[in-house]
Amino acid sequence: MSTFIIHRFRSSLSRRALYTTAIRHVDRPTAFTNMLAGDVPPPVQVSSITSAGIQLADGLILPSACIFLDGKVLLWNVPSHLWDGWGREHLSVFETVVPKPEILVFGTGRRMELPPPSIRGYLKEMGIQLDIMDTRNACSTYNLLAEEGRRVAAALLPYTPRPWRL
Repeated sequence: MSTFIIHRFRSSLSRRALYTTAIRHVDRPTAFTNMLAGDVPPPVQVSSITSAGIQLADGLILPSACIFLDGKVLLWNVPSHLWDGWGREHLSVFETVVPKPEILVFGTGRRMELPPPSIRGYLKEMGIQLDIMDTRNACSTYNLLAEEGRRVAAALLPYTPRPWRL
């Protein structure tokens, strides 16, 4: 059985902290216990974000846009310019999921930019609350809400837009 604590991860490229959950095993006791965490950590957690991409807690770097949904990472093909050419088809994955996430944390890159009303209205029609922020804050928020056991999804755009190469 494991216990968990929240710690601050300092990226060497940024002065702002990104919150993640560190796994502490019973044989290595600690003075802090995260009372919100269960016995199993969330399956997907972000440890840092840099110009190279979004780095997961397991070390994998995602260089392009992605969606975290039900503990899985989905590659996300989006237009290269933010909000130019965006439509319902870019978020239609949320129509097929059961149960739908209660919250979609949307990271829009280095800075927060509101999506067009059509995108916001589309998610509202599906009953999904949309929280828009820069990607660094979106990653921290996603980590925290997933750790609390909330039905949360994240749609994350990296700092440097790149198309996925398959």
